[in-house]
Amino acid sequence: MKPSQYNTFFEYEGSTIGFNAYSGEFIVIDPILLDLYNVGVIKKDFSELSSLHKDFHDFLVRQGFLVELNVNEFERIRELSEKVDNDDSHFSLTVNPTMNCNFKCWYCYETHIKDSKMDESTISSTVNFAKQVIYNQPNLKSFTLSFFGGEPLLYFEKVIKPILAGVSSACNQKQIQFNCGMTTNGLLINQNILNYCKQYGLKHFQITLDGNRERHDKVRFISEGKGSYDRIVENIKLIIQNQLFANVRINCSAETMAELNSIMDDFSLLRQNDRQFIHFDIHKVWQVVDKIENDINISREFFRDSGFGVTSGSHDNVRNSCYADKRNHATINYNGEVFKCTARDFKAGSGEGILEESGIISWNEKHEKRLQSKFKNPPCMECKIFPICAGGCTQQAIEHEGVDYCVYGFDEELKKEQIINRFLATIS
Repeated sequence: MKPSQYNTFFEYEGSTIGFNAYSGEFIVIDPILLDLYNVGVIKKDFSELSSLHKDFHDFLVRQGFLVELNVNEFERIRELSEKVDNDDSHFSLTVNPTMNCNFKCWYCYETHIKDSKMDESTISSTVNFAKQVIYNQPNLKSFTLSFFGGEPLLYFEKVIKPILAGVSSACNQKQIQFNCGMTTNGLLINQNILNYCKQYGLKHFQITLDGNRERHDKVRFISEGKGSYDRIVENIKLIIQNQLFANVRINCSAETMAELNSIMDDFSLLRQNDRQFIHFDIHKVWQVVDKIENDINISREFFRDSGFGVTSGSHDNVRNSCYADKRNHATINYNGEVFKCTARDFKAGSGEGILEESGIISWNEKHEKRLQSKFKNPPCMECKIFPICAGGCTQQAIEHEGVDYCVYGFDEELKKEQIINRFLATIS
């Protein structure tokens, strides 16, 4: 046996915690047992550990901390990643009804296009594309439809309703599990919209707050002197009252952090039964360079202690890779251009395919290049958290082609923080 190259040990509240990034397992290790393990590491021989404490030795094997000598751990991760990314039992489709928006947030990476709207022909082609996947993909078990943008609710009646009804009905006809959600700023939500969503299976909403009321209203305002915070919070509560799910993403900068926890005052009266329908996702705005990660972790703990679900901030980019990494995903823009990643601007001509009138997507060479882009970054081969990071997503790999990179800036403390965040999520 040999120690896994993906073992990390750290101290937490007086205990030594072990983490294996491949198995995802945490263990609490007695100092004497840790010494026995370290002797085996130094000697490159764990036979003595097995004879002195077979139960501990076998436990380390089961938890992934010890592996067979002939195991190529890097290749094992590559094989797992390819299996996940090429899984044809699920398909996810993202639709941008528009690139227009009723807000203009300072950090938004998108170019908002006034009067942009998916026309009837593209709506029909989008539904036909989804139906062809649903009817003709023999191993398909589930289909996820997501609405993005722009602000999708600007065109709920003319774009979202026909696509939602068409795709939902096709899934029901073929007895395919249907999942549906929407990323929206939440301003335009009302009961009529929610009634339609419930009828056709749209159950998940992601809505952003830019801090507490005072901070949010400086970033997202309806008109001069008229903020949007109170209206959006009320709409989040309306979603919950309808027993639909709200993922509240809180975008953070240094200016946000001081009063961030006061957001909880606006949700503290939610009944315990209603809290299952809301989840908080607290993240740093990607353009921000301030070191606020520790403050964000403290806020995550505060929200958890207040009785709410909170995203850990650590991702598994192998077992739960980004939708854009998967072969069975497409993002159809309002104009029929097809993309994979939704976290970059939808510039005309930069797409990876075109939606034909027939409902077929004609992919270009960028598409296959993306799908073959992972596992080519040399520093990743030596990284202890590679099984959960995988060098980031395919977009990261494409943008760093031919350049050694690290999504954590080669900062070992930031990597360790990812592990600790996962650990805290398991004990909350």
